[in-house]
Amino acid sequence: MNAVRSTAGATIRVAGVLSPRLGAAVALPLFGHVARPRAVHADDRSTMDRARRSSIRIPGLDRRGVDVTVYEWGAGPDAVVLAHGWTGRASQFATLVRELVAEGFRVVAFDAPAHGDTAGRGTYLVDWTDILAQLAHRYGRLRAVVGHSFGGLAALVATAHGLDVDRAVTIAAPGDPDLLLAQFQAMLGFDDRTAAALRARFARRYFPGETDPFARLSPLQQSLTAAVPLLAVHDETDPVVPFGELARIAAVHPDARVVVTRGFGHNRLLTADPVLDAVVAFVSEDRPDRAVTRDERGTVRRRG
Repeated sequence: MNAVRSTAGATIRVAGVLSPRLGAAVALPLFGHVARPRAVHADDRSTMDRARRSSIRIPGLDRRGVDVTVYEWGAGPDAVVLAHGWTGRASQFATLVRELVAEGFRVVAFDAPAHGDTAGRGTYLVDWTDILAQLAHRYGRLRAVVGHSFGGLAALVATAHGLDVDRAVTIAAPGDPDLLLAQFQAMLGFDDRTAAALRARFARRYFPGETDPFARLSPLQQSLTAAVPLLAVHDETDPVVPFGELARIAAVHPDARVVVTRGFGHNRLLTADPVLDAVVAFVSEDRPDRAVTRDERGTVRRRG
């Protein structure tokens, strides 16, 4: 993989020296490309096997239509939707699924295009927001949307754009799409002129008529209303999304509740007890008592 990345970066850099537009043309197909889906963790298979599977159709990045795999557990009237991150999959939420179902929630997750069991080779943020909108249409007003990493960014954007939801949770989320472009540039090592040309080419290709779609897709410029409480979680040792992104999100959402952890990194946050406890408590807060007894809830098994 490193050799492929090195070759791709060298090709973009050479093309960019000749012309930033040429470099951008080479880089664009790689920007939304998704690596081979990760495998389902052995500890999560039983939870995924118990899911009720269905699908929803969204336009997809190329607007040709994509059938997205959807998973559902529980039968409560309050639906909580879980949005995984880039190169992630629904199964990463298995521990949280068990926690929420035990509390009487209906839990819904999905594999975005080119992720998990959903077909495709490329995707971008609009696919996540389209999926969230479709799920809100299917289940009615959502009790909460919980997004990890890129999925957390999507949760913020969708909610800011009017997603019918009571509460929002981000876990290790970037503050806006510009970070993703900056990380892509750093990973492949091309210059700022090529990056600017890539940004413009991306906008023309996928958002014709919009001068700056990145601004529209930035929760730092379009924040949630005060009517939608926000819980933002991040780990100080996150090697993927810089910890400083939490402060950027909190700065434009001053009423947000913030949970800071240390030592869980980027993905292990999803199975960390402090995070699970915080998310379940936040989602359950001010919820009418469903009169579910402890015996009916059963025992929840956490990984690790």
